[in-house]
Amino acid sequence: MLDIQCTVSGRLARRGAALVCAAAVLAGCSALPGPPTRAVQYDFGPGAMATAPSDRRAPLAPLALADVESTGMPESSTSVLYRLAYSDAQQPRPYAAARWSQPPAVLVQQRIREHLGLRRAILSTSDAAVQARVANKRPTVLRLELEEFSQVFTSAAESAGLVRLRATVAEPTHLGENLVGQRVFIVQRPAATADAAGGTRALADATNQAARELDEWLEQVGR
Repeated sequence: MLDIQCTVSGRLARRGAALVCAAAVLAGCSALPGPPTRAVQYDFGPGAMATAPSDRRAPLAPLALADVESTGMPESSTSVLYRLAYSDAQQPRPYAAARWSQPPAVLVQQRIREHLGLRRAILSTSDAAVQARVANKRPTVLRLELEEFSQVFTSAAESAGLVRLRATVAEPTHLGENLVGQRVFIVQRPAATADAAGGTRALADATNQAARELDEWLEQVGR
């Protein structure tokens, strides 16, 4: 009889120990970190969704658009940056859960090419070299530097998308290039919301405005 009781007690003790172990394993699993949240990707939107009506003005001369250089951030970075002007404006900070679909310099170049291409042929520098060999004439070159591209907070609730773009126009010659003109475009657009969604929309709006101002300036300098 004693042996039976000891056997039953041993089984109960082992079962209890197993339950305790199982509970500990489950508790440990619940404490494990979940998979990282995928960052939301942003771009400038679809752009033109219908063919623009024909412009009655004479088309402008072709323009060679060099790759936009990014002097304000690493060229390969897709971080959405913001600055706290009311705290430490010298520190660009990346949103943890937001990314651009491509580096900002690429997005800016695409939008400017789209806008300038409404009235002229926009060539890459390699296309311009081919044209020079065929027609013995190289088109004017437009070089752009993206110096600032961030959401700037003036308070915890108010911010704006800031784009600063340096444009240089040069005329190719047999000895190199002659400087035609240079200008810095600074555009700010208010953000509707104090977050990455509002900042990316504001930066897209600021880029569109910069493209319009750049187009007007090119006509002023005769290019």
